[in-house]
Amino acid sequence: MPLGIRPTVDFVFKKIFGSPQNAQALIGLLNAILDLERPIESVEVLNPFNYQEFAENKLIVLDVRCRDSAGRSLNVEMQVSAYAGLLERLVYYACSMYVDQLESGQNYALAAPAISICLLSRRIFRDSDQAHHRFQMLDACSGRTLRNAIEVHTVELTKYNLSAATIATRPKLEQWTFLLLHAHEYDADQLTAILPGIEFEQAIKTIAIISAKAEDRQMYDQREKAQRDYNWAISGAREEGRAEGRDEGHKEGHKEGHKEGRDEGRAEGKLAGKIQMLQELLRDRVSTDIELLNKRPETLAAELATLQQRLRGRDN
Repeated sequence: MPLGIRPTVDFVFKKIFGSPQNAQALIGLLNAILDLERPIESVEVLNPFNYQEFAENKLIVLDVRCRDSAGRSLNVEMQVSAYAGLLERLVYYACSMYVDQLESGQNYALAAPAISICLLSRRIFRDSDQAHHRFQMLDACSGRTLRNAIEVHTVELTKYNLSAATIATRPKLEQWTFLLLHAHEYDADQLTAILPGIEFEQAIKTIAIISAKAEDRQMYDQREKAQRDYNWAISGAREEGRAEGRDEGHKEGHKEGHKEGRDEGRAEGKLAGKIQMLQELLRDRVSTDIELLNKRPETLAAELATLQQRLRGRDN
């Protein structure tokens, strides 16, 4: 009987790769993505899986932060949607990890690379079939790279052409992609035969436990529903924004003297709408239009940033 568990759901992803006892699974995934000259040998998970985190928290928590045997700071996350500002957030988070590793007075030469990795089940670069992108700091003239700096990886899972019949001979990154996208279609024995190795064995065992354990299965169902609701809310907000844009495009006859005011009003309205949507997703009290639009734009922007931080489930 198929396991029926999708590793792309936050609860499963975090339990597989954020559990210290599954270190080989995390190491295997990181080495498959980074393809380092000297592979990672060990990792310390800095925000390990905590069941209570999911039981009490309405947020979608998808990231695993760790430090490897070479001192690199890494963050790997699973995203089921590709939203505006995602790449900028990945860069920002890599920069934050790079800065946070040094204490006051320490020599800058001690800084190790900070790497942000994002696995996506949606396309983000629609003009390209390339699935794995690696962004580094480099000199555009010579191509020289700053190696001990920040790095961002994006892996668009759905761009890979995967087959169970040949996946055993494919690169490790494609094998992990197969597990993430298709584990729910097979039972544990079938998956183990398709994807041999201790790193996959740890991941498959964790998925099987979630499938069999009533408490875990119930939490999985709740988190999968929350993920669907989140995607639905984002999709609805985008469609509403497109509809409003079409309506505005058909309006004529406004005086040019009011253009600046209209533009400012639209900007504030967009901020207020995003705040209300995130408040609803986080199960907070939803502010009224009047409450929000009476605030200054910079105050709205600060409130939005706070809500976005909570939604990402980051521990400051």
